Parts: sequence; structure tokens; C-alpha cells
Amino acid sequence: MHSLLPTTGTTVFHFISFLLIAVATTVRAAKGTVWATPHESYSSSIGVLGCHINTNRVAYWPNSVDCNNICVSLSYGERSVKLLRIDQSQGAHDVSYDAWNYLYTGFSATEKPTAGGATPMEYEELPASECRDLIKTKDGKLPLSAANSMNFLSSCMAKDTWVGKNHLLYNILDPICSWGYDETCELDWASGANQAKCPHQLGTPTALTSVPVYNIQYNTGRRVLASTNQVVDGGEVKNVATNLKTMNDASLGSGRSFMMMLGLLTFWLAYRM
Repeated sequence: MHSLLPTTGTTVFHFISFLLIAVATTVRAAKGTVWATPHESYSSSIGVLGCHINTNRVAYWPNSVDCNNICVSLSYGERSVKLLRIDQSQGAHDVSYDAWNYLYTGFSATEKPTAGGATPMEYEELPASECRDLIKTKDGKLPLSAANSMNFLSSCMAKDTWVGKNHLLYNILDPICSWGYDETCELDWASGANQAKCPHQLGTPTALTSVPVYNIQYNTGRRVLASTNQVVDGGEVKNVATNLKTMNDASLGSGRSFMMMLGLLTFWLAYRM
């Protein structure tokens, strides 16, 4: 039988050189050129909560979201931004409209909004910790939905990953923070728990008004509520509360109407029999 291990000094040298080249190639593969396109509406396929991050610095790229590689830098000319890669696109290399506008023009989209399409820009993957300043939670831990992020989080907790060690669960149902409670939850993963415990019941769809998420409207630069797409003004927080309460009341009203109709139908059927 022939040994697969190197046996001579020269062979060892070539073997080590091969490994170094392979490693260098892998590192180089973490940077390159993408055709970046502007993206208006915040979303996250893994349930990252927009109310606790900078939603103007997000990458929506084709690759599935990783438990470690969630931070990239994107450059155009002399300008550069860091982005959280926390959503998966259908094929385009989308980035938050404000980030794209700044890279392309040097101005925020709220100052000088610009229309445009795919633009070649240089990217480089960074350690996740490099994007901590884009996260608004204590210690820069990634804010996840306790109700809807567990599949992703479980995959990260099963091995040694950055997200597995640096996450914070909230009792908020959706990435744009319009339902639930803005409160942190605890997950006793070590004892085998797969559901977090929160001060309020987990997953309760109550209207959340205290932490609104805003999008920047493409080509106009206007800030709009992510939950209603309404352009905001000086009374933005009040409008959020009013709109979400209306939505919540309408939802409850529809539910009561349905139950009343169901009861009447049951009574009619019983009478016919």
C-alpha cells in the first residue's frame, strides 16, 4: 500500500505550499465584484428585528444567510460602507437604498435621492464583529424573533458560531416590529429547551407601536412606515400607534364577525334538522 502522507523533505515542502495556496485562494474568494442594486423595503429571512438594527445598512444577497458570515463591506470608488447580510434575495445583490445611494453619489438617499440600477461595486466579507456598530442592542448582539427565528438559531447553536454566541431573543413576531412585545426572552438551550420564555406569552399578536421601522422611498427619499407605507411627519410615533391600533381592531372585528356568522350557521343547520 502506498502512503498518502508526504515522506520526504521536498515533498513536505510542496505539500505545505499547496495548503497555503489553497488557504489563500479561499481568502481571496471572500472578496470580489457584484452588481449592486438598490432595495427599498426592509426584510429579513431569518427574523432579524429591524427596530434594533440600522436598516439602512443591509445586504440582500443570493446566498443563504450564514451563522458566521453576516458582515460585508461594499465599496464604490473611494466610498465604503459595512452591511449586515441578514436576508436572501432571489438572485440580485440588493442593498439598502440609502447605502446604495451614498456609495453611488456620496449623499444619503434622504438628502439627494437618485434613481439607478445594477452598479459594479467591490465587496469583501468581514468578521461579524465588524458590524456591531450597525446593531442597537446591548453588546451588539443580533436581535432575533423568539417566535420565528428558532430554525435558524438552532442551526447556529448546534455548532460554534458567532450568531450562536451573540444573539438576543425578543418577543416580537415580525422583522418590521409591528406585532408582539418589545421585551427580551430567555432560552435555556443547555437543558434542551427549544422555545424561549418571555415576560408575556410568546407569539401574542398584539399591536406594537413603540419601536417603528422606517423605509426610505426609492427615488423620493421620503421616510415611510414599513408597516403601512405611510409617509411620516412630525407626529410619526402617534401615527404609528393610531394605524396599528386600527389594524389590530379591524383584525379583532373580523374575527368576531366570523364567529358570529359561524354561530348563526350552526343554529340554522340545527333548526333545519
